[in-house]
Amino acid sequence: MDTIASLFSFITTPVSWVIVQFHTVYGAIFGPDTGWAWGLSIVSLVILIRICLIPLFVKQIKSTRAMQTLQPEMKKIQERYKNDKARQSEEMMKLYKETGTNPLSSCLPILAQSPFFFALYHVLNGIATGDTIGVINKSLLESAQKAHIFGAPLAAKFTDSASKVESLGASLTDVRVVTAIMIVLMSASQFYTQRQLMTKNVDTTVKTPFMQQQKMLMYVFPVMFAVFGINFPVGVLVYWLTTNVWTMGQQMYVIRNNPTPGSKAQAAYLERLAKHVTTHGKTRNRREKAIVKAIVTKGRDRNEHERKFINGLSKAGLAAQTDGTVVKSEGQAAVQTEDGTVTTTTATAAKRQQPKRQSKSQRQSGTAKAAGETEPKPSTPPSLTKSEPEDAKPAAKKADAKPGAGGRSKAQSGQRKGPQRPKSPSKK
Repeated sequence: MDTIASLFSFITTPVSWVIVQFHTVYGAIFGPDTGWAWGLSIVSLVILIRICLIPLFVKQIKSTRAMQTLQPEMKKIQERYKNDKARQSEEMMKLYKETGTNPLSSCLPILAQSPFFFALYHVLNGIATGDTIGVINKSLLESAQKAHIFGAPLAAKFTDSASKVESLGASLTDVRVVTAIMIVLMSASQFYTQRQLMTKNVDTTVKTPFMQQQKMLMYVFPVMFAVFGINFPVGVLVYWLTTNVWTMGQQMYVIRNNPTPGSKAQAAYLERLAKHVTTHGKTRNRREKAIVKAIVTKGRDRNEHERKFINGLSKAGLAAQTDGTVVKSEGQAAVQTEDGTVTTTTATAAKRQQPKRQSKSQRQSGTAKAAGETEPKPSTPPSLTKSEPEDAKPAAKKADAKPGAGGRSKAQSGQRKGPQRPKSPSKK
C-alpha cells in the first residue's frame, strides 16, 4: 500500500495544507491537540472534495440515465444474440459508441476521489511513523499523534500490535472496538446506498446486464470495504465513512426530486406532484415544468406512472400543456371544497339521459297488456261533430296509410317509442 500511496505523493502537499488550515480553525475552538480538531479537519476535507466533485456527480447521473434509456435496445441485442456471446458484446460496444454512453460512468466519483484518498493515507501513515509530510512540521506531527477519536489515535489501525498502539498512547482494545464499529458503519452505509438505488430508482420492467452489474456492486463494495478497512488508519476510516454518508444523502435527494422513469421513486414523486398541482392548479418551478413537459411530449410512450399522472389531472379538470404548464380543461372545471378535496363540475350542457333498457320478458308483457286492454273512447253527440270538407278526406286517408300512424294504439310504458323499422327500405 505504501508503494501505491507514494505514486500519489504529488498531491500530499495540497491535502496536508488543507488539513492544516482546517485544523487552525477548529484548534482555536476545541484545542489544537484534541481529536475533535483533527477529526473535523478530515471531515471538512471530505466535504470540500465532494463539493468540487458535484459537476462530476451530475455527469454520472446523466450517463446513468442514458444507460437506463438504452435498456430496451440492450435487451433486444441480448435476445437476438443469446447464443453468440462474442457478437453480443460487439453489438453492445457498438451501441455504447453510437449513443456516447459509458457503462463505467457510475464509478467516476470513486475514481476521482482515489488520489485524495491515497494522499490522506500517506499523510496519516507518516503521522504514525513520525515522518513529516507536506506542510505538516514536527510540532503539528506531535499534536496529531496526541489526538484521539473515542480513545483511538488517528494513525492507529485494527491490525497494529499492542506495543505500537501503546506508543501512540492508547490501548489495543479501544483501537479495535472503534475501528470495528467504523468499518461496520462504512460497509453498511455503502450497502444501503447501492440498495436504495436498485430498489427505488431503477426501472424494474426491463432486465439487462447493466442491472445485474449494479446488483453485483451492491454486494462487492461493502465486502471490499470490510476487507481493506482493517488496514486503514482511523483517520482514513473517518474520511471514508464521511464520504459514504455524503453519497447516501446526495443520492436520496436525487431519487426524491429527479427519479428514474418507470421506477418506484417516480411513482411516489408524480403522486406528490399531482397532489400539489390539483390543489394549487399550477406547477411550482422550472424543474416541475420540465418534468411535465417531458411526460406530455412522450405521448403514447408514457409508462404506467406517467399515464396515471395525466389521468389524475384530467379527473381534476386540469390539462397538461406542451410547455410544462397546467391549465383548466375546457370540458371540466375543478372546484375545491371547504375540506380541501377537489371535485369536478361539467361546464358544458348535461348529456341527454337514455331510458333504461328493459329485458325481453318485460317488453313482451307490456305488449300483451297493450293488446288486451283498450281504453273506451268517449262518445260525442252528432250535433257537436264538425263535418269535414270533402277535399280533406283524401289527405286524411293518405295520412292513415303512412306506417306508424293512426290505427296503432299508444305505446305503453316499457315499449319502444316511434315508428318501427321496416323490413325493407322504403322508396322515396
